[in-house]
Parts: sequence; C-alpha cells; structure tokens
Amino acid sequence: MTTHASSQDEGLCGGFLTLGAALRVQEGPGDLDRIRPVERNQTGIPGTMTVQMCQLVLPCHANHLGELAPGQVLKWMDTTACLAAERHAGIACVTASMDDIQFEETVRVGQVINIKAKVNRAFNTSMEVGIRVSVQDILTGVLKRVCVACSTFVGKPEGDQKVRLRPVELSGLVEDQLEHSLASERRRLRLYNEQAFNNLMQDCHALKGACNGNNNGPLRSTESTQVESIELVLPPHANHHGNTFGGQIMAWMENAATVAASCLLKTYPTLQAVDMFKFRGPSTVGDRLVFKAVVNNAFQTSVEVGVRVEAYNCEEWKQGKGRHINSAFLIYHRASGMGLSDALPRVTFTTKDGERRYLAAIVRKRIRMARKHILSLKDEGPLSVPWDKNNQVYLGYNNVAALTILAGKQGWEASSLQKKMGVFVLEEQDRLSLKVEMEVAAPASHVFSLLSDLRLRTRWDKHYSSCEEVERADEEETVYHVKCPSVNGGQGRDFVFLLSKRQPCKDSDPYVIALRSVTMATVPPQEGYTRSEAQCAGFLIHRNSPTSCKVSYYNQLTSGVLPYVAGNLAGWSKSMEETALSCIEFLEKDTIKIAK
Repeated sequence: MTTHASSQDEGLCGGFLTLGAALRVQEGPGDLDRIRPVERNQTGIPGTMTVQMCQLVLPCHANHLGELAPGQVLKWMDTTACLAAERHAGIACVTASMDDIQFEETVRVGQVINIKAKVNRAFNTSMEVGIRVSVQDILTGVLKRVCVACSTFVGKPEGDQKVRLRPVELSGLVEDQLEHSLASERRRLRLYNEQAFNNLMQDCHALKGACNGNNNGPLRSTESTQVESIELVLPPHANHHGNTFGGQIMAWMENAATVAASCLLKTYPTLQAVDMFKFRGPSTVGDRLVFKAVVNNAFQTSVEVGVRVEAYNCEEWKQGKGRHINSAFLIYHRASGMGLSDALPRVTFTTKDGERRYLAAIVRKRIRMARKHILSLKDEGPLSVPWDKNNQVYLGYNNVAALTILAGKQGWEASSLQKKMGVFVLEEQDRLSLKVEMEVAAPASHVFSLLSDLRLRTRWDKHYSSCEEVERADEEETVYHVKCPSVNGGQGRDFVFLLSKRQPCKDSDPYVIALRSVTMATVPPQEGYTRSEAQCAGFLIHRNSPTSCKVSYYNQLTSGVLPYVAGNLAGWSKSMEETALSCIEFLEKDTIKIAK
C-alpha cells in the first residue's frame, strides 16, 4: 500500500493488483469482483466513482479471539482508497495520511467485509478519499457499519512534470455534495492542527495533575510499556510501484501498539480509533523497519499509544542511523466483557520525553473531540418545547431537573485551568457538555440576582448582542428572546429561552438558574437570524463564605450553540476563558445598576 519518499515521493499506495487489472468489471448478473468501481448514476452520466472491495473473513485474517484483526482492515482500507485515488488522478498516488478512523463494530470469522472508497474532493495536488467499511452476517443479512476514515493522497509526478489534479465531478446526490463541502472543512482543520496543537501545548502544563479523573490505584510509568519490534521488508510486502505497502506498515504499527497497550491494561485491548497515520518517507524491499510503541497517557475510558517507525538500509543499519518514515497515535479501550466498573490504570512519567508525550496526548484528545463534534452534522430533531403558562410548573421542574442531572454527572475532564476559573468537558458517545467553574468574590445571593436577569448578560458576554424579556410567568419563570452575532460571516442566531430560577432550601443547596429553548407563536423566526435551540444550560451557585461563592456554568452543546465555542474547543481561541473572566469582573463590581 504506501510508503513515502522525499517531498515528491511520500509513500506509494498500491493494491494487490495493478490499477488496470483491479478495475476490470464483469457486467453480467451474479458476478462478484473483489475490487470494482461502482457504476454510473441513473442519468447515464459518469458521477463520482466508488471503488469497492468485498472480502470473506477467514481464520487467517483473525486474531486469537476469532475477530478480524484491525491491521488486516487497515491493509484492505489502504488498498481500496489508493485505487480510488489513482482512478481519479490517472497516475500513481501516494498516501500522505489517514485520519479520523473510528471503529464501531467487531467483525468475526465467517462474516463478509465490504469496503467502499471514493474521492470526496480534489485540491491542486492532493485529494481526500472517504472510506466506509461495513460488515454483513451471511446468515441474517444484517449490515452494520464497522468504521469510517478519511485518507489524503498526493499524485506522484512522472519525471519533472507537475501534478495538478482535476476537480471531482459531482453527481446530483445530496450526500456527494455534502462530503465535497465537508472535505474542504476537514482540510482546513488539518492545516490548523499544528497551530492548534502548539497553542494548547503552551497552556497544558497546568493540567498535569487533573487529566486523569481516576484518583484511585497505584501509578504506572508509561516508560514501562515501551515495545520495540523489527520487520524485514520482503518482496510480498511491496506494492505495484516498488515501495512497501503502506497498509502493511500500518498493520505492523497496529500490532506493536496493541502489545504496548496490553502491557498497561494487563488484558487484550480493543482498538477504538486512530488519531492519524502520517507518512513521512519511503521504504523499499530490503529495509529493516523498527517499530517503537509506548503508552502516552491513560484517560478515564481510553489509552493513547504512540508508534514511531524508523527505516534502515544496509549501510544505515551498520551505522545505526535510521530514517523516521511513519508516526501514528492509536486509541484503545478494554476488550468487551472486562466490566465497565474496572477503572483504567493511572499513569505517570519518569523522563522529560515521557512528560512531553503525556501532555501531548491530552492536547490530541481535545483536538480529536473538537474535530469530531465540529464536523458532525447529525439531525438532533426538535429540542424546544412549547411554552404554556398553564403548564408552567411541569416545564420549570423539567428545566431545573435537567440542569441538576447534568451537573451531577461523573467524568468531567479539565480542558483549561487558570487562577480563578477552569473549563471542563464531558463526552458521552455523541453528546458533548461544557462546564466553566468560576471563583467569585461576591455574596452568592448578589451573584444570583445578577445572573438570573438575563438582560444583564449583554454586559459581559460578547455572544449576546441583545436580550428581550418576552413573558414573565412569575418570580421563578421568565421567557427571553436572545439574539447572538454571526459566526464566520454567516447569519446571526437567535434563541427563545425559558429561564427557571430557584433559591436554596438550606445553606448547603446551590442557587439554580436553568435555561432551555421553548417555542412561542408570538416570537416567530426573524429575518437575518437562524432560529437555534439549546437543550440544557444554566448556573449553579454555591456559597463558599458570606463574601464569596463558586459559580458553575453548564451547557449541553447543540448544533446551534457549537459555533460559539468551536474555536475554543479546537484551540484556535480562548473565548470561553475570556468570557468567564469578564463574568467574574462583572459580578465582583461593588455597585451594579440592575436593569428594570
């Protein structure tokens, strides 16, 4: 599959067949090709071609548990993606990277694996190939998604000829147009990745003691999980361009990473995701490839393992000077059946390099989370509930209960820590929530009176351009119409919020200010604004002393709220920290004129 050579030859990605042979299609009914391009659209006009591979999973493809080995999947994915890229480009292509791999389903011996790859978008010299892997049970016919991934390929020039790829001809399918658009956004995130990584690393030292929510059990040194393995590249490992299969290298890397993860977990780990395979240089037949794997960090439910690959030819092997040709970061969790109550081991570091890897894993986890939620376009369905004053008690109770449940969840992980405030995140499957904790030198009752009048929020929150009181049901429930400025030049957004506030029944209880979206016929969507919704947000205010309190802000992110925090999540901005500090300054002022 791929290996890489200098800037012009960054790793050839091939298949088991030459391109021409692999793309021959038998048109007769009942014919099943291993690898084939999927046909034209219904109009007869050639559309975006999909290359497809079907494989029956045999014992030779499986591990000792009878499950399809992830390394074998990566081989097939790389082959299929390369064929799709070369079909579009018409020339040999090399793999620059493969990222955003999320494994969702286990494949077992006897099932049929189906891999589809197509070029989502072609830029000047590179293209993004989308890969979808599914599995079908032969007996039941049930089809399940195994994983999706995005691979970046570069056309390999012939001689001094410069490569300029032709644009992808889109079909009329909405899905093709959507992926074409998202490919540009994913490319932007990849280009920003290094900048965001460096920005977050500068602030990451404060998180060393707060990244692992598991505070029980002994500490394990990450250095104790180091694994080193060597492979000799033989002719069967080379592709049709003469370089080592990229997929073979990825499979070897996955094997080394699995061993390192098992050293920490003391059981067989399951590969959950791959942050990125990055190809940096070539290797050829006769090279010795040295694979170095080590656990970088362990979180509440996952472990990150880093793998580095060095290549040596005979002369380099003698001198002990290798070439760094590949890097990857793989995410593991415990194999199913080990019990959810089993906490992952806590890890620490004993060297400067270990500290760097430990902190970098925290940053990568945050970037992965941000990238996942920024690019997700799932249909959330309607989140608002109709406002009815006659049903006020029920709506207010649900509003307060939802915030209380969100605040009581376990597993919040620190994202940013400063002297008087901290930002925390909680990820539950496809749901992401934020918490901002602020230490305020002001009485809790005073803070409650200021925060419970939403019209005052425009004074300290730049995301609120205006706030109008629509209906006051009583002293505890009020409906507001909030307008927010545009993000990245798009339309502004507006929200209709029900605010429910509650005073504490006893000193140990917090003050509660809960927010959620409601619908009102008297506040229809307005021109120039996109009507958006929030499912659960608000403040809990705990007394620390007669003159101080802790304010915790919560928000269960929705697609309508995400644009206002996306830059902060991805490391491009610090808008949340700035807003929190502005809020603290506002609350600590000696005299505040409360809006009437």
